[in-house]
Amino acid sequence: MSSSNRGVAKAAGIVMTAIFVSRILGFVRERAVAEVFGRTWVTDVFFAAFSIPDLMYQLLVGGALSSAFIPVFTGYLAEGKEDEAWHVASTFINFIVLALLALMTLGLIFTPFLAPLVGMGFAGEQRELLVLLMRITFPAVFFTALSGLCMGVLNSYQSFTLPAIGPIFYNLSQILGAYLLGPLFGIFGMAIGTIAGALGNFGIQFPGVFVRSKGAYRPILDLTHPGIRTMFRLMVPAMVGLSIAQVNLIVGQNLASLLEPGSIVALRLANRLIHFPLGVFAMGISTAIFPTLTRLAARTEMEEFRRTFSFGLRTVMYVTIPSAVGMAVLSVPIVRLLFESGQFAAADTHATAYAVVFYSLGLFSQSCLQILIKIFYSLHDTITPVKVGLLTVIVNLVFSLGFLLLTDLGHGGIALAFSLTTTINVFVYLGTLRRKLGTVDGRRLAIVALKALTAAALMGAAVFGAADVLQSHVDLATVRGRSVQTFSAIAVGIAVYIPASFVLRMEEPLFVWDMIKTKFGRSKE
Repeated sequence: MSSSNRGVAKAAGIVMTAIFVSRILGFVRERAVAEVFGRTWVTDVFFAAFSIPDLMYQLLVGGALSSAFIPVFTGYLAEGKEDEAWHVASTFINFIVLALLALMTLGLIFTPFLAPLVGMGFAGEQRELLVLLMRITFPAVFFTALSGLCMGVLNSYQSFTLPAIGPIFYNLSQILGAYLLGPLFGIFGMAIGTIAGALGNFGIQFPGVFVRSKGAYRPILDLTHPGIRTMFRLMVPAMVGLSIAQVNLIVGQNLASLLEPGSIVALRLANRLIHFPLGVFAMGISTAIFPTLTRLAARTEMEEFRRTFSFGLRTVMYVTIPSAVGMAVLSVPIVRLLFESGQFAAADTHATAYAVVFYSLGLFSQSCLQILIKIFYSLHDTITPVKVGLLTVIVNLVFSLGFLLLTDLGHGGIALAFSLTTTINVFVYLGTLRRKLGTVDGRRLAIVALKALTAAALMGAAVFGAADVLQSHVDLATVRGRSVQTFSAIAVGIAVYIPASFVLRMEEPLFVWDMIKTKFGRSKE
């Protein structure tokens, strides 16, 4: 393993550990929502209320950080120009904060006009609740955005722990909001927990940024600095691209609002389940690999650059392909174990599991996109994601309308459209990257994907058989019985997949083991 890959493995181990804990708490949070409020129009409205504020966050922080801030800031640090790096960072941070304040103010004023964009099927009491919840969530997203800025600075310094811990507090606050405040204030209890979590997320990361800045932060707006001009040049196309990507979610949500009540909740919970392996592995690796790719690109070390992103993609494939098969085969047992309680009934379990099956088809492609987009950003190419984003909107809309109008798939059609769209995106990105770099290690990537799929197919058959046998020997009405069925089947899957991957002579298991060993081996020293 090269020195760059070893560094990525170490960073990924740290990030993945914290994200794993955060995702577990995320499931507890989703269970809290399902158990306390159920799969109803109220929860549909609550989740829809976050769409516009989330768009604010994605545009000004998600895109700005990934495409502009981290590449430029890290570039200055790599060249030993820390003072200039902080001069540029100060201007960028001040500009983003002012822009967020302006957008938050406008959002609070014009919320009634924004509400139909995220829930065109809502009317009357539903529409009124949507407007009120949207106004409550805007301040929460402001502090979440500040947390994102802190994350950008810390990640540029190869510091990943605090940015990963912050979301843990965020999830805990939402869980407490549901269980403690939900019975008292209804869905507004969740809103209060969300605001408290956003404040805590920022509070955890800010001290780390303060220490790193060493007093270098300044209240300035030097918009003429070359570094700032470079950031804006990179940021504007990325913001357009991300706005296009967000449109896909809003399109699906709007179409779901026209279906039976609870469709948005089913899609939301299913998407959260898919985001567990996606978040822990794909996002963990892409977060860790991005600063390394940026430094290699800045130093024009392109051979090492190719090896590094190939390493990331292959590792993600090895983990997420069997995860997708397992999620599809165990969709009902997993949803039953995690969510079926209180107001969330058996019918809700099957509706959610139905969406999980269709979303799982795109888990592999969603995971690859996490790294592919970062590759283009590290090359200071933010135009390509915009072009692909435009294609995404058209393809997703065509697929979504086609499945809803021509089939009886219901909300499953929306999930399937999303999965097919992301798969097309992966091939478009790879083709473009191959033309740009000359090679993307395509043969090696294809072999890894084929071997992982073969091993995962064997695993899927074993998991299905184990779950089928166990359901007649345990009491599925109890948490214990559900846990035995689900975790025993997962254990069987692991026991089949890992040996099968070694039989197929895959080297990726060693990469994953190195990440675990690097993380926990260091912790024992």
